[in-house]
Amino acid sequence: MTLTIRDFRSEDAEAASAAYSAGRPHLLMTPEAVRWVVAEAAPDRHYRLLLAELDGRVVGAARCTVHADADVKGQGGANISVLPEYRGRGAGGALLTAAEGHLTAHGVTRVHAWVDDEPGARRFAERRGYRAGRTAHFGHLDLTAGLRPVPGTPPGVELRTGEDYVDDPHPLYLLDIEGGRDEPGDLGAADRGYRDWLAEFWNRPDLDRGLTTVAVLHGRPAALVAVQTDGARRYWSAFTTTAPEYRGRGLAKLAKTHSLHRALAAGCTDAYTNNDATNAPMLAINTWLGYQRCASEWKYVRDLEG
Repeated sequence: MTLTIRDFRSEDAEAASAAYSAGRPHLLMTPEAVRWVVAEAAPDRHYRLLLAELDGRVVGAARCTVHADADVKGQGGANISVLPEYRGRGAGGALLTAAEGHLTAHGVTRVHAWVDDEPGARRFAERRGYRAGRTAHFGHLDLTAGLRPVPGTPPGVELRTGEDYVDDPHPLYLLDIEGGRDEPGDLGAADRGYRDWLAEFWNRPDLDRGLTTVAVLHGRPAALVAVQTDGARRYWSAFTTTAPEYRGRGLAKLAKTHSLHRALAAGCTDAYTNNDATNAPMLAINTWLGYQRCASEWKYVRDLEG
């Protein structure tokens, strides 16, 4: 058995995508998106995609990055995934060691990692000095089982899609930044600026602008449902946000319901979402829509030695 850890190459995109979602159908990362993330990451993030190759087959991947926008310096992330049938053979540990070495070389002193809420995965993290923190839940909605009726559109509200903002997405950038300031999390993040937003979100190859939905109130974008798809059957809620002054009016619920109905008409059959366990408003919306919890994950952290 020969285990090799090496950097991603463009021809590895299919294998890296498979490793990302192995045993986790609720995660969506197309081969095109894998290539895009590697190619478009900002230089100060020092993003690196490492692959574990066992006897010539790619069996796992590590995505590691410096959180250059964190309000506390020295923060980084490392997320490991290994094909289920190859776990327990050393690939995950070798990937994590390589990822931590890369992050240490770029000044990271604390590593954040999302870990599946599964005994083996949590033991893996804890044996390597990681400690559990917050948790998040994934939801699944069978679009073919019957959707909630679309709520009525309030006076003054217009529903648009991302396609309507192709020529000028700047208003959506402003809404994303404004609505995301109080998003639950243990890392505060500075605004990276419009250019980075375009590169890291708007220009993603898996962003479905036709299903991305904007609730516009008196001409101003007030709520945004950002959608990524695999180009076939799976729909992923990248994020949902509402400007603070427009919250409590049902705009996010309205926009998301419209988006899901259009997704079904476009041939999508399965919708997935992810929410921090403390994000009660979004959890309530998704429960109302019919999402059922299908998985959970834990944020683990480890302090690295300098």
